Order: sequence, then structure tokens, then C-alpha cells
Amino acid sequence: MSQALVTANFPLPSVVGSLDAYISAVHRIPVLSSEEEQALSRDYLEEANLAAAKKLVMSHLRFVVHVARGYSGYGLQLADLIQEGNIGLMKAVKRFDPDQGVRLVSFAVHWIRAEMHEFILKNWRIVKVATTKAQRKLFFNLRKNKKRLGWMNAAEVSTVAKDLGVPEATVREMESRLSGRDIGFEAPADADDDAKPAPAAFLVDDGADPYENVADEDYADNQMQTLNDALGHLDERSRNIIQRRWLDDDKATLQDLADEYGVSAERIRQVEANAMKKMRGLFVAAA
Repeated sequence: MSQALVTANFPLPSVVGSLDAYISAVHRIPVLSSEEEQALSRDYLEEANLAAAKKLVMSHLRFVVHVARGYSGYGLQLADLIQEGNIGLMKAVKRFDPDQGVRLVSFAVHWIRAEMHEFILKNWRIVKVATTKAQRKLFFNLRKNKKRLGWMNAAEVSTVAKDLGVPEATVREMESRLSGRDIGFEAPADADDDAKPAPAAFLVDDGADPYENVADEDYADNQMQTLNDALGHLDERSRNIIQRRWLDDDKATLQDLADEYGVSAERIRQVEANAMKKMRGLFVAAA
């Protein structure tokens, strides 16, 4: 896939005005079934059909967003991380072999993370040193404003802060950053042979695997559908009681419903218990 094709046909964050709109758009793209994924992969592998490759990429853009959010703590723009992850996704589609017996998402996640790791490593130092306008101002002016080597005293901090028009706390923070040294990402010479290779040991993504994320979403959707079906089997009063007692944000008490229906609170509790018992039976049957 050429860079021209990437720019022209795939909706990367840089060509979409709003990142929120982009994320919303990619989540509306249907997820492919295993059979559809196999067919498209073979079409691209055997016929070099770029339309098939595009469908594979488009259906997995949501996973790139999910992985990118796992690296949001490094001070980089989410849109930039997504952009790099999309490049990794396209590389994965190009190299994916449908005969290996795994889903594309399980294969692609390694390529997506690899591109993000490389981007983070290239940008880590400059981002951590200067992120805000005030910090960038200090970055270029602090060294020449210091009168001597070593840490500045309170008077010097006050003078630099006044000269540059920034808070004293910002001067202290930037001095600390500039005085620090870079941390190497290479594994030490005496590292354990079983240790994770750099930089994977430093760039840990604590988010769920994208494939598991889809499974969780499917499970939640199925549970919601089963709940709606179970509510549909209740009479109107029982359904209203369950809705008001358990599902509404502003939940009603037994006495609230008793006053509304003109019965005792104990009667409402009995109706609720019978409704819950009936719904549990429907849940078990659905499982």
C-alpha cells in the first residue's frame, strides 16, 4: 500500500477536524465476522485487491483508538498516537496470513503497538522537558539566565521568574527537568535472559486486549437484550416496579411505590420478589 493510498483513502485523525468526531465515526464501522475477515484477507493476498484491504483496515480502526488510549500517560497527543497506530495496522494487514488460524486483531495489535512505541521513544525527551507555553519559554531561556552552575537559590529563582514572566514554581520545575538526565531504554548488560526486551519493558499498556474488549462489548449487548426481553414478559405493574426500583437513576423506595399504587410496602416487595424470580428464570433459560 502506497503512502498516497493511505492519505487518500483512510480517515486518519489529521484529516478530520474533530478527534471526537473521528472516534465516533470509526466506532460506527461494523466489526467483521471471522468468515468475512478470512474472505477479504484471501482476496487481498491472492488478488491484491486494495478494496478488500481497505475494508480490513477500516473495520479495525476502533482497535487502534483503544490501544492508543492505553498510552495516554506519556504526554503525547492522542491523535498522533492513533495516526502512528493506523500505520501499524496497515502494515499488519499487508503481512497477515489468514491460514495461520488467528484473527487479524490478535496479529495486528503487535504492529500497532510497535509503531506507537517507536513514536513515543522519538518524542519522549522533548515532550517531558517542555509541554506548556511557559515551559517552552523557560526551556530556551533558563540556561542563559542562570548566573552560575548548580541549583539556583531563592533570589535567582525570583529574578528569572520576574524576567520571563512565569511563576516561580514553573522555574523550579523546569530547572529540575533540565538538570535530570535521560534514562536509557536499552536493557542493562547484566539483565536476566528472561526479562522483557527494551522498550517493551518500559512501555506497558495496561488496557485490555482489543479482542477481549470486543468480546466484553458483545457480552454486555447480549445481557442488555436478555434484560429487555425479560422485562417484556412482565405485567405492566411489575415492569414499572422493577424499572423504578433498579434501573432508573433516581430510584424509588418501596414506600414511594406503595403510596403510588395504594397498597402496603410489603405488597410492593412481594411483587418485586416475584418479578425478579421470573426474570432470573428467563435469564437461565437464555443462557
